[in-house]
Amino acid sequence: MLNSLAMLGGQDLIIVMVVVLVLFGGKKIPELMRGVGQGMGELKKGMEEGQRQVQEAIRHEEPAAPAPAPTPAPVAAGNPPATSPSTNSTPVP
Repeated sequence: MLNSLAMLGGQDLIIVMVVVLVLFGGKKIPELMRGVGQGMGELKKGMEEGQRQVQEAIRHEEPAAPAPAPTPAPVAAGNPPATSPSTNSTPVP
């Protein structure tokens, strides 16, 4: 429906305006437009409220930063790190 409204030309809009004027009369058109404006204002407020709620939900659902990995203990210069003997080790000649 929106595509057909976007395709209306100048003459088409004049015809639509004349039909609206005939159907509603000159006195009802300001009331009709006021109602349309109020409806659009309420729609805008509702959309802003919805966007605010979505942003709050996203903010509350963000996971906490992961804890940093533990760092290994520093090795002293004269003491090499202890290694466990392997059971499959073979002596090197």
